[in-house]
Amino acid sequence: MTRPKRLPLILLAVLAAAVAIFAAYAWITLQVSYAEGERAGYLQKFSRKGWICKTWEGEILLTSMPGAIPERFEFSVRDDLVAKQLMAAMGKRVNLTYSQHKGVPSACFGETEYFIEKVTLQQ
Repeated sequence: MTRPKRLPLILLAVLAAAVAIFAAYAWITLQVSYAEGERAGYLQKFSRKGWICKTWEGEILLTSMPGAIPERFEFSVRDDLVAKQLMAAMGKRVNLTYSQHKGVPSACFGETEYFIEKVTLQQ
């Protein structure tokens, strides 16, 4: 007769363990970067979007040489100070310092795997 009383506790423990594992995985993917680097280009698009989880998302056009078709680099921003700097740099040439985080479990952290950490305006 003790089994029916233990079943809710066991289910609660399994649920708590699943939530803890998900939280640990999310924390690891957001803290450990796969790659870091810089990209330079013209800031074309930057906005805060999402239905439930609002994230800052943007795009720069990379130009390797005059006359070449520009490549797009899409990115996410988690820091509001960096987002303000990007809003002020709309349409200008910028250097973006980024870290790449593979396997982030939800779009609530950002729609891309590239997270901008620093913005520098080019002259």
